[in-house]
Amino acid sequence: MSFLPPSTNGQYLGARSAAWFLALAAVLTLIPGLIHSFAPSGGAEGIAGLDLGAQRSLVIGVFAWEGATQLALGLGMLAVAMRYRPLTPLFLALVIVERGLMTLQGWVLKPPASGHHPPEHFASPVTVVLAAIFLILSLRPRRT
Repeated sequence: MSFLPPSTNGQYLGARSAAWFLALAAVLTLIPGLIHSFAPSGGAEGIAGLDLGAQRSLVIGVFAWEGATQLALGLGMLAVAMRYRPLTPLFLALVIVERGLMTLQGWVLKPPASGHHPPEHFASPVTVVLAAIFLILSLRPRRT
């Protein structure tokens, strides 16, 4: 038995562009995951523009924790996009849920008191719309 089961890409009937969008979303999940995990402040100061103050180590720790989850999710997304494409609709739906909740939290439920929004607050609603479009495409059979 190998580490990964054989590819199931031959069973995928949806749009190839949906799988490629999922691969792009994976890369765009892995990059912040690497930053949050390995940059000195996890991106909290230089990218998010946070003043870490007395809670510096706590904030950096939370960013690193988020980075770890982003790395795991991004690798799973990449595996689906490259080898297990029949799972593309499921993973696009998960992207919609994740980014939808991030949008709701960042703009409605828990907006920053400072009024400064990190880049992800702007990217998340766009990602929800794009992922919804590609989810629809992933569920429609390809034209032959």
